[in-house]
Amino acid sequence: MSFKILTLNNISVRGLERLPRDRYEVASEIGHPDAVLLRSADMHSMEIPASVKAIARAGAGTNNIPVAKMSKRGIPVFNAPGANANAVKELVIAGLFLAARNICQAWEYVRALKGGDHEIEEAVEKGKKKFVGYELPERTLGVIGLGAIGVEVANAAHLLGMRVLGFDPQITVQRAWQLSSGVEQALSLDDLFARSDMVTVHVPLMDATRKLVNAARLKLLKPNGVVLNFSRAGIVDDAAALESLNEGKLSAYICDFPTNELKNHPKVIALPHLGASTGEAEENCAVIVADTLRDFLENGTIRNSVNFPEAILPRTAGSARLAIANENVPNMVGQISTALAGAKLNIADLLNKSRGELAYTLIDVDGALSPELIETVRSIQGVLAVRAL
Repeated sequence: MSFKILTLNNISVRGLERLPRDRYEVASEIGHPDAVLLRSADMHSMEIPASVKAIARAGAGTNNIPVAKMSKRGIPVFNAPGANANAVKELVIAGLFLAARNICQAWEYVRALKGGDHEIEEAVEKGKKKFVGYELPERTLGVIGLGAIGVEVANAAHLLGMRVLGFDPQITVQRAWQLSSGVEQALSLDDLFARSDMVTVHVPLMDATRKLVNAARLKLLKPNGVVLNFSRAGIVDDAAALESLNEGKLSAYICDFPTNELKNHPKVIALPHLGASTGEAEENCAVIVADTLRDFLENGTIRNSVNFPEAILPRTAGSARLAIANENVPNMVGQISTALAGAKLNIADLLNKSRGELAYTLIDVDGALSPELIETVRSIQGVLAVRAL
């Protein structure tokens, strides 16, 4: 069995090498693709071919993909959580130092100095008082979101001697095990803001997180507070942050999402979306999504999907596999089992998982899966997609 992969961006060669050329045709222009592999390309206005069975983004966020529409078609959308965690963590830690030591403002001051070396030396000694900063130990950092990136940021800040508060009501068991025992739990977002000198956000952008950092919460921060946003534009209310900076409540805003107002403010350090911009992060993301995509296409396995449940079922030797995406409604497995029984096929193994309104079923059977059976299963009300593997 061979597969066609459409790429919408340049994907790291290390990732593409995970797709064997004898089974995968990969190109930026290709007809009837089985899957789409991309980074930042906007798919919202794109007509996605009926042949597409999966979409994989070599990165964490999926705002550039019409996930809801894909869910209705039974198409899983994959990402690469954690692949860029170290890259983002390093930039966040750099942001803490930029804010604490007024590094960018001091650098601009020096670049603007005129005269000979003696005059510059005198100006440096006179001017450096304006850039007196503070050290990070004993300062409190609030980390909102304890996923792959948030956990790494919290652990690194703790090792720097900071007091760290974390808040994530949906933290997974895996991330909880990775989190340093020295990181304290905040009882709520308001509790975190009220006890923090600096706050960093590491949550996806959605309705519930839009303007999560707002005027009311900024008022709770300790005097001369710092906000860092290397997650997504929109999570911080920029207008509220600027007002807080102008009032002197907030001393610095460090972010990865420049606007005209932000880039020209003397207390804002806005970077050009550098969070995951390292060669290592791009390679890691590409490798993870290529492996995820291959396992899905060849085995029906679902890992790292933003819309479908995780579904991992080892292949039963000598069996054929049926992979079904469906609405999460009663008696779905019963109807599928009835169809298999009607085709006189014995079930060797079965896995059924659900996530919200969606469900996914993997079934290994003893015998061949006929086109007629596939059509019978596809005709069951609530079935979104069916594949024979």
